[in-house]
Amino acid sequence: MDPCPFVRLIVESLVLKLPAISRPAGPGVHPSTTPCFCSIELQDCPSSSHTTPLPVAADPTSTTNLMEAPASAVPSAPVAISLDPATLQRLSGKRASLTVSVYVGRTGSTCGFSSGRLLGRVRVAVDLEIAPARPTVAQSGWVIVGHGRSAARLHLVVRSEPDPRFVFQFGGEPECSPVVYQIQGNCGSSRSGCLRQPVFSCRFSIDRRRSTRSSSISLPSDAASHNNSMRCWFGSLGAEKNQRRREQRKGWTVTIHDLSGSPVAAASMVTPFVPSPGSDRVSRSDPGAWLILRAIVPPSSTNWKPWGRLEAWRERGAVDALGCRFELVPDTGPIGGVPIAESSLCVRKGGHFCIDPSVIGDVVAGPWPFLGGFVMGSTVEGEGKASKPSVQVGVQHVSCMTDVALFIALSAAIDLSMDACQLFSQKLRKELCKDQQDYSL
Repeated sequence: MDPCPFVRLIVESLVLKLPAISRPAGPGVHPSTTPCFCSIELQDCPSSSHTTPLPVAADPTSTTNLMEAPASAVPSAPVAISLDPATLQRLSGKRASLTVSVYVGRTGSTCGFSSGRLLGRVRVAVDLEIAPARPTVAQSGWVIVGHGRSAARLHLVVRSEPDPRFVFQFGGEPECSPVVYQIQGNCGSSRSGCLRQPVFSCRFSIDRRRSTRSSSISLPSDAASHNNSMRCWFGSLGAEKNQRRREQRKGWTVTIHDLSGSPVAAASMVTPFVPSPGSDRVSRSDPGAWLILRAIVPPSSTNWKPWGRLEAWRERGAVDALGCRFELVPDTGPIGGVPIAESSLCVRKGGHFCIDPSVIGDVVAGPWPFLGGFVMGSTVEGEGKASKPSVQVGVQHVSCMTDVALFIALSAAIDLSMDACQLFSQKLRKELCKDQQDYSL
C-alpha cells in the first residue's frame, strides 16, 4: 500500500512577554494576569485557522536566552495543522506564510465586536516544497510583536514534519454493505491522478432476534362498542409502531472482509440506543455502545477479540451534536478501558472524528498507547445526508491489513451512530429497518 503525502505543521512553545509598566494599573493588577490569546492561520488555507490561549511570562523585565522560553510561564499546548496532498499541490510554488495574530483580552465577542485588542501580528515563512520529504524548523525563539513602547515579545517554535497517511473511502453508506477503496496519489484532488483500489468489503446486518419483539393484536368483538374499540385498536397499533422504532436501534453489526472474503474486523452494537426517560433522544448518561472486534488468526473457540469500545449519544445545548467517546479495550477485558478520544459532531453539517495526541487535550488517562503522531481521522456527514466516510490512518500505526480494518470498522460505527442517535420521533431510513437474516459473530 502506498501512502498519501500529508504534512504536519506544528506551532508550539508559545509564550508572551508584555512590555513592562512604570507603575501598577491598580491594586493587584499586573501584566502577567492579563488574559491573552492568539489566532493562527496559514495563508490561503482558511481551514487551518486555530485560536489558542497565550500564557504570559510572570516577570516581563527578566532577561532570557533568545532561543528559550522563560521558565516562569508554562507554554501553551501545541497547535497542529494538517495539510493534505491537494492543499500542498495548491500551495506549490508559492511562498507560504503562517500568520500569528496576538490579542490582549478574552476570546469571543461582545455585541458583534471582538473582545480582544490586537497587539500585533507575526508572519513566518514556511517552505512546503521540502516539508513532505524531511522535518524542517521555520522559526524558533523570540520575535517582536507590535511597535514602539507597546511592543511585546512572543516566543514560538514553528516546524513541519512529513505525516504520510493511508487514505480509504467507503463506496457507499455503511448500512448498504459497500466496498472500501484505498485512495492513492493526490488524495482529495479533483484531478485525474487519483487511484482507487478496492481493499475491503463490508457486510451490514441486523440480528432480528435482538431488534424486534413479537406482539399480538386482537380485533374487537363487541359491536356496541365498535367505535371506541377501533379507536383503541388504532392507538395500540400506533404505540406498537413507535415501540418497534425504539427497539430497532440494536443488534446492528458491520463486518469487514478482506479481498479473499475472510472477516478481519467488525463493529457490533453491544448496548442498545434507547431514549432517556421522558425524552426522544439518547442521552450522555445512558449512551449506546459499539464493540470494535479483531478477528483472531488462527481461529480459536471465540474467533474474535475486543479491541475498542465506542459510545455515542445526542448532545443537548445550543448546537445539536452527536457525542462520541472511544476507548481501547485492554487484554484483560472490556472493563477498565483506556480513554483515547472524545468529539462532538454537528448533527446538521456532520464533522470529523479524530484520534490525535496533539488535539485530544486531557482525554487520555495514563500513557499514550500509540506510537505518537496522527492516528486516525474519519468524516461523518450530517443527519439525513448520504454518507461515504473517508478514513485516514497514520502510516506508523499500520503493521498489517487487520490494523487498517479495525479503523475502518470504527469509522462505520461512528457513521451509523449518527442514525442510531436520531431523535426517536423520526423514522429511520429503510436500509436500517429492512428484514434481514439473523447474523451473529
